[in-house]
Amino acid sequence: MSAPSGGAVARIPFTELQALLQGIFERHGCSQAVAQVLASNCASAQRDGAHSHGIFRMPGYVSTLASGWVNGRATPQVSDLAAGYVSVDAGGGFAQPALAAARELLVKKAQAAGIAVLAIHNSHHFAALWPDVEPFAEQGLIALSVVNSMTCVVPHGGRKPLFGTNPIAFAAPCAGHPPIVFDMATSAMAHGDIQLAAAAGQPLAAGIGVDSQGDPTTDAKAVLNGGALLPFGEHKGSALSMMVELLAAGLTGGHFSWEFDWAQHPGAKTPWTGQLIIVINPGLGAGRPFAERSRVLVEQMQAAGLTRMPGERRYREREVAEREGVAITEQALQGLKALLG
Repeated sequence: MSAPSGGAVARIPFTELQALLQGIFERHGCSQAVAQVLASNCASAQRDGAHSHGIFRMPGYVSTLASGWVNGRATPQVSDLAAGYVSVDAGGGFAQPALAAARELLVKKAQAAGIAVLAIHNSHHFAALWPDVEPFAEQGLIALSVVNSMTCVVPHGGRKPLFGTNPIAFAAPCAGHPPIVFDMATSAMAHGDIQLAAAAGQPLAAGIGVDSQGDPTTDAKAVLNGGALLPFGEHKGSALSMMVELLAAGLTGGHFSWEFDWAQHPGAKTPWTGQLIIVINPGLGAGRPFAERSRVLVEQMQAAGLTRMPGERRYREREVAEREGVAITEQALQGLKALLG
């Protein structure tokens, strides 16, 4: 995930990229508050080398906003339902502003009760999931989040797409180290990475997708054009994907991956689904401090021969970006400026 491919690469300050993206979001119909949250998320993904969820997503955001499918000015409605339960109606807008609106209350509840749940519905999520959970770990909390997406994955043993890529993200504090963070699709490959492979003309590994006839294929374009992804690990990934549907949509009141139709909104790209976030206060647990226990586990994993921890590559990319600027091709930079108008 070092430098993005596709021509000469420029390095620009993170704050400059963030301001540029915020301007684009505002130019295309987002309120200042929504634009600020989305720009921070997208710029963070680009900074950390997660190119399939960085500026690559901006044309999709713009076309979605233009289609009228998503409300870029929605004001999330936060409901305090119980000692450890918060619900947010995102108002047909994006999930990240809904999380931002509920974050303070969620943290307060988790710190007091030991655990708290945030259920977001009527929302769109079109970004990396790890930025949603990493800030909690930076506060010393444990966080787990799931979000479902549009139908594009065939359940193991099935014959047609039903689930979304349905990612799971986890973050935990670790003494003496950055937070332990992972973000993984329950499909064999993230949908954004399929799009990147198709654009680059790169073949896929076997076992990732099928074509429109349901036959195995290594052609990324065939997967995107009427085909579908497969779950990772066959029945195991399929079971996790089902779990995500139940937690992110069934529990929150959001749409299952097949329960929305954007046919009347040409250009729409963002799934209209739901998200669940569980936050735990490890300070209420028994025994040694949790962050110290995390450190012990990390050191044992390294002693076992593991050379890269989950999230470590992102942290390396972030360190370089903070020192030298965020990597972006000149072509992509000009494309962003064109979107700004």
